[in-house]
Amino acid sequence: MNTKKVLVSRIFPEVGTKMLKDAGFLITAWDKDRPMTQTELIEKAKDHDALYCSLTDTIDKTFLNECSHLDIISQFAVGFDNIDISEATRLGIPIGNTPDALNDATADIAFGLMIATARKMFYSHKTILKGNWGSFNPVGNLGMELKYKTLGIFGLGRIGMELAKRCKGAYDMKIIYHNRKPNPKGEQELDAKFMDFKSLLSQSDILSVHCSLNSQTIEIFNKSTFSQMKPTSIFINTARGLIHHETDLIEALKNGVIWGAGLDVTNPEPMLPDNPLLQMENVTVVPHIGSATIEARNEMARLAALNIIEFYNGKGVLNIVNPETLKR
Repeated sequence: MNTKKVLVSRIFPEVGTKMLKDAGFLITAWDKDRPMTQTELIEKAKDHDALYCSLTDTIDKTFLNECSHLDIISQFAVGFDNIDISEATRLGIPIGNTPDALNDATADIAFGLMIATARKMFYSHKTILKGNWGSFNPVGNLGMELKYKTLGIFGLGRIGMELAKRCKGAYDMKIIYHNRKPNPKGEQELDAKFMDFKSLLSQSDILSVHCSLNSQTIEIFNKSTFSQMKPTSIFINTARGLIHHETDLIEALKNGVIWGAGLDVTNPEPMLPDNPLLQMENVTVVPHIGSATIEARNEMARLAALNIIEFYNGKGVLNIVNPETLKR
């Protein structure tokens, strides 16, 4: 029987925990709705061999050095900006994640935010709640159509590709993008055009963010970059809130520097209920629900568990962030 102990840091979909139990692991599962404090997480992890965690857990240098005995950390997420990867690598701790599981779910949210913002759906809904649905106004609440517009993607990876497919198929949009390196698949399948960053800003009608959060992308969308966008453009962010400077975004929208914004992520997060963005006519905000489908969350749980199972079965880690740790 497997005697390895796995700490499960949140209430995740049951499919992953069941896989671990069926494989013989000894499971300790946190059963509260709130995340553990770092002190609680450290104290519990000290008595376990592996950690199954989420983005709400702070896996920084302090945690990693207190829990350097861990064999593996598997994260219920694609992103891993909550983890000090360089320190984990130095300590020889492999970090697993769950890519591909939420591609469609997040692309759907970006697509929905684009449509809802372009047609002012959330704002119009609020007018009904406030009792302000009056008579027909031929020039009131005018949005914009999306057919033949230019979609700019900052980070044409898995999720960006799925969004581009939707936009090209539904609205025959022109696809342009900026990456650290060209995406031949996107260029071949979608006729996507690689652009430098400044050209992406100036030519996009809708600019959708799908990059990772790192030292180069933190608050890269700010007063300077918004000023280079079209005054008719829509900014979409479903990646990480810290990629945009929120005060600068508010000012850009207030002053008509850009036309609208659709956000699944905010800076800071969670957003306060008195944030001016929530009252703006051309803004749509949802509370970080990009992966919130039954299918995506179940697949994330399955992959996070599989990373741990295969690691202990000597098969490596199915989805690993720092593969150099397995070569030691």
